[in-house]
Amino acid sequence: MQMDPSQLAALSAVLRLGSFEAAAHSLRVTPSAISQRIKALEDRIGAALVLRGAPCTGTAAGLRLAKHAEDIGLLEAQLARELALEGGSGPVRLRIAVNADSLASWFIHAMAEVEGVLFDLVVDDQDHSAEWLKRGEVSAAVTASARPVTGFDAYPLGALDYAATASPAFMARWFPDGVTAEAAARAPCMIFNAKDQLQRLWLDRNVAPGLAPPAHFLPSTQAFIDAAAAGLGWGMNPLAMVEEDIRSGRLVPLIAGTALAVPLTWQVSRVMAPALAEVTLAVQKSAKQYLTQD
Repeated sequence: MQMDPSQLAALSAVLRLGSFEAAAHSLRVTPSAISQRIKALEDRIGAALVLRGAPCTGTAAGLRLAKHAEDIGLLEAQLARELALEGGSGPVRLRIAVNADSLASWFIHAMAEVEGVLFDLVVDDQDHSAEWLKRGEVSAAVTASARPVTGFDAYPLGALDYAATASPAFMARWFPDGVTAEAAARAPCMIFNAKDQLQRLWLDRNVAPGLAPPAHFLPSTQAFIDAAAAGLGWGMNPLAMVEEDIRSGRLVPLIAGTALAVPLTWQVSRVMAPALAEVTLAVQKSAKQYLTQD
């Protein structure tokens, strides 16, 4: 089934920008033209593609079609490079799933190495980013799973090291006799979101299994560091991002020598791999520089 490129572009713009008006402005047409293109595409597919609202969101079929449109753009850009064509249609868009700590600590360096790509990042826990691959909603992802999702190639990147840290005042208040199981069960910690298991895993390995301390929910890598320094709680912070804080005494490890290594893998669509070769090389280069290698 051949799709009208203008209809696919309208769908992608609506889902990316959240409204028909914003999509119209981006594509330099009227909102009525966007609406007509979406309706024509829905009639052709025989299913709703956009859930009208503020913002507009995509149905399962709509998201898959928008992803298809982005893939076409990437493949056409690759063909243009191979044929040394000039005057391309501009930068292409690439949707990737990545965990917040990688984004804050090393992944942006990889993005900066790639020209001609507009990144559309989905931020999710590294243990769950593979689900975006399985649903076909992203072309690549940074995952904690080394096992390739069907249809994807997997490239080991190295490990992101985490340290359980808190402020000296917090340690004096909650752990005056050391990090015992009793104290760890009462001392508040910080959790990124409901998917974040790093604090529990660290406690299981280094203190006692099954502990469930009170927790603040802070969905921000930088907020984790700032909140720990302010004495709000303890949390698992990327070691590379808190090394200076530890050296200065602003933060201290809960237990010395207990860094938690989280291996990361780059998974990329096998069909799209040639078009994304430059992105893959940039990700591998940045990972080699910033992540712990075996």
